[in-house]
Amino acid sequence: MTIDRINPPGLHTPPGYHHVTLVPAGRTAYLAGQCPLDPAGMVVSPDILRQVDQVATNTLTALTSVPATPEQVVRTVIYVVSDDRTVLSSVWDRLRLSPIGAAFTSASTLLGVAQLGYPGQLVELDVTAALPD
Repeated sequence: MTIDRINPPGLHTPPGYHHVTLVPAGRTAYLAGQCPLDPAGMVVSPDILRQVDQVATNTLTALTSVPATPEQVVRTVIYVVSDDRTVLSSVWDRLRLSPIGAAFTSASTLLGVAQLGYPGQLVELDVTAALPD
């Protein structure tokens, strides 16, 4: 399976991701939003970077189950409870350096939001992966 990641002429050069990810028709895995929950279903920590680490761990577990790798991710949406660009950047940087870092070379969106689903939750990651036939 070929996954093409492109930045069309006329658009700004993004910091690590691509504007467009193109895959041939085939199987696709849509992961539920991955939250910073431990196996018991509890938010791991009030520390945002520790939450990012748990989200990365959970995402890798979900990808492996289908089976897929971070390199097969074609779209990510990162939700962060913050309107501070420094916080948003620290989450982006931590994810890019995580074991799922390759996932963020595809089409990616980073959003600051007012609230997420679990009390104390600061980060959530939505992932779509292209699977071989």
